[in-house]
Amino acid sequence: MANQVRASHILLMYAGSERSTASRSKEEALSGIQGIQSEIQSGTDFGELAGKHSDCPSGQSGGDLGMFGPGQMVPAFDTVAFSMDIGAVSDVVETPFGYHLIKRTG
Repeated sequence: MANQVRASHILLMYAGSERSTASRSKEEALSGIQGIQSEIQSGTDFGELAGKHSDCPSGQSGGDLGMFGPGQMVPAFDTVAFSMDIGAVSDVVETPFGYHLIKRTG
């Protein structure tokens, strides 16, 4: 396992998810993130979509989370980010914060 990775993400929170101010339902968040995933698969720029849709402040910088080491993110996020190849985009990942798409950038 790498000592550190760099990743970007798109987060859709839902009512009741950790630290959420979102009013969408869990089902609406899942449907929304799946729609964003389809756009990425069709070639739309990840960073552009992060800026438009992500509920995380990192969306304003294309979803960039910078470098982080093992254990710095919640377990489900950590596991996926560290298992990906650079340049890859994850499937939908659920954490206590909501639904994510993760792009490993370094």
